[in-house]
Amino acid sequence: MPNSNAKFHGNHRGGQEAGRRELVSRSLQSAQHCLEEQDFGTAYAHYLLVLNLAPELKTSVKETFQFSLFKWAEELDSLARIQDLFNCYEQALELYPNDEVICNSMGEHLFRMGFRDEAAGYFHKAVKLNPDFADAKENFYRVANWLVERWHFIMLNDTKRNLTYLKAIENAVRSGCKSVLDIGTGTGILSMFAKKAGASFVYACELSKTMYELACDVVAANNMEREIKLLHLKSLDIEIPKHIPERVSLVVTETVDAGLFGEGIVESLIHAWEHLLLQPK
Repeated sequence: MPNSNAKFHGNHRGGQEAGRRELVSRSLQSAQHCLEEQDFGTAYAHYLLVLNLAPELKTSVKETFQFSLFKWAEELDSLARIQDLFNCYEQALELYPNDEVICNSMGEHLFRMGFRDEAAGYFHKAVKLNPDFADAKENFYRVANWLVERWHFIMLNDTKRNLTYLKAIENAVRSGCKSVLDIGTGTGILSMFAKKAGASFVYACELSKTMYELACDVVAANNMEREIKLLHLKSLDIEIPKHIPERVSLVVTETVDAGLFGEGIVESLIHAWEHLLLQPK
């Protein structure tokens, strides 16, 4: 009896495997036929089925899957079916999470729809995955020009201003301020000043995803990624001890500019003082 059961289960599994292979084969044929007929939506659905049933085929069907995805996405875009378009890319990235071509294409759709910050994130990921991917690099630089305010470059090249900040931070750290929070870190320059001045703990928050990722790159390029904790957060959303372990002894910021009253900077600084900064005794 045990031998009969084992044989039955073996035959059952063999039948299931044969059925799977047959379904995969038919779906591949159907997908190819749909591509020839320019029925890209159905072709994409067939490829999804194939990849879920036979993930071992990911490499062999990758290019035709991408082609059907991109063509179907163009149709969805023209029909203003935006949510369906995003759903398709989410499905594709679940199957190919580290595919720079899909990331770049997703970024292009987001950029055309006006989601520039989100688009920059996908372009940045594509460049990270393949630094030689020319289209992704061009797209990332293009969207960065929209997102990185011109005054960032002016401030970074203002030697007198930067030296003034550096000296002020050095004086504060030497006087006993050993934990520092940099609000609106931008490129991370003030955080690096604080660390070089000798601060024991340095935290930095940045709301813009593009600037946050740029700060991560700059800090890493200066070998400080383990010494400066970067947070993709608004200062008002920082919680103790969830994001930082305790109140800091010094808050620094370069967010005070002509947009002071239009961007809620005053409220952010007051919040930082009341909730994140150690109170003088």
